[in-house]
Amino acid sequence: MIRKEELNLGAEWDKTFPKSEKADHSKVTFVNRYGITLAADMYVPKGAEGKLPAIAVSGPFGAVKEQSSGLYAQTMAERGFLTIAFDPSFTGESGGQPRYMASPDINTEDFMAAVDFLSLNDKVDPERIGIIGICGWGDMAINTAILDTRVKATAASTMYDMTRVNAKGYFDADDNEEARYQNRKSMCAQRLEDLKAGEYKRAGGVVDPLPSDAPFFVKDYYDYYKTDRGYHERSLNSNEGWNVIGCESFMNQPILKYSNEIRSAVLLIHGEKAHSCYFSKDAYADMITDSKYTGNKELLIIPGAVHTDLYDGGGKDAIPFDKLETFFKEYLKYHYTCSHVCGLAKGLGCVPACKRSVE
Repeated sequence: MIRKEELNLGAEWDKTFPKSEKADHSKVTFVNRYGITLAADMYVPKGAEGKLPAIAVSGPFGAVKEQSSGLYAQTMAERGFLTIAFDPSFTGESGGQPRYMASPDINTEDFMAAVDFLSLNDKVDPERIGIIGICGWGDMAINTAILDTRVKATAASTMYDMTRVNAKGYFDADDNEEARYQNRKSMCAQRLEDLKAGEYKRAGGVVDPLPSDAPFFVKDYYDYYKTDRGYHERSLNSNEGWNVIGCESFMNQPILKYSNEIRSAVLLIHGEKAHSCYFSKDAYADMITDSKYTGNKELLIIPGAVHTDLYDGGGKDAIPFDKLETFFKEYLKYHYTCSHVCGLAKGLGCVPACKRSVE
């Protein structure tokens, strides 16, 4: 029997962005295949009728649905999509014990469970589902696109490859056997310390107070997570961060191995000035190398934008919502499948040479 956990969901509007008058908002829950109950905010275009295209959104890594993912979800709902922004397992209002753990497997499953929920929702056309991953949930979204053939379009915004950064360090500065060994050794020692203490030590969120000599990307995170711009009481990055051992398994799992086999559409968006831009550039290159499915893949670089500009626009409307709307409307449009011999499934469209298809 699949059972949902009773979650303590807040009823008040506690987002870091204003509530829209163009979308209806409600709280929903769903269960992943590990039995963890996830909490989400659902946004529905006001006055919408019939079956709608839908998008599931999550991220950034260490954030909550009341921050960036909620802004993306609400804005896309204003543009005609039914959307959900969800808290990943072990974080925010979602369930899962112990708290503040991360897993490349479980967090990819969180996205797949969101697709399950949307597929079974009476207001959603199950053939028109997309996903958006932000920052560290960008690579989870891409990994989901590899695994989940129900996903017709994926956008990854200001993406972090979490397995790469954990195995190789920032800018691949620790990409050597000795550095990885020392990291593993430290994690193993911390596991025993946690068991002795009877609780998991937290790694700390964004550093506060901010050192004067902090690198720019740390200042960039501080400006979002530690100020009125993006602070939220449930956000790990705004407060005490993940458990020290929370991301241990990421060190040995490059999850984007088969990205060049993704047949559905993928849009990677990154700021030109973001310290993290190399993740999207390299992910895009890997995705199209030796791939038969390059025509629906795109890398969009936003001039002058830094990493957190794509969290909330950075005060300069850096998030390309017009592009996101165009992308999802193109790839989540309804396809009527004819009875021609090609026999392609509904939602996949027909081969270009076939003139019998109607869109």
